Amino acid sequence: MAALIVVSGASFLSGFDQPQLDTLAYLFFRLHGQGLVVAQIFWGLWLFPFGLLVIRSGFIPRFLGYLLFIAGVGYVANSFAALLLPTHRLVVARFADIFQMAELPIIFWLLIWGAKDQPSDKQIPDPAIA
Repeated sequence: MAALIVVSGASFLSGFDQPQLDTLAYLFFRLHGQGLVVAQIFWGLWLFPFGLLVIRSGFIPRFLGYLLFIAGVGYVANSFAALLLPTHRLVVARFADIFQMAELPIIFWLLIWGAKDQPSDKQIPDPAIA
């Protein structure tokens, strides 16, 4: 949004000449990209507890939980390489992008089969009736 505001030509930006405005817009555009890299760390980290829940669930295939762990490693590795090792980012991304694709099977499983009612041996009493 900041880059769009800078290029909008608002009157409060009249103190800047055009090269300065272009530089500011580019800076904000780059900052947005770095913000996405930081957010990607959290996209990867949440896959670890999600994978653990899938493994323990009993009704979602366990291998999907392990694939979520692999995808989480891919997201975190890609983010840290972009932030800490920018010269090696492309090499790490080549492998990390493949790891990130391990998230797709759980998406398809949830879309196709989803969480269906599981038959239980015990009848749970309804608290409204009692």
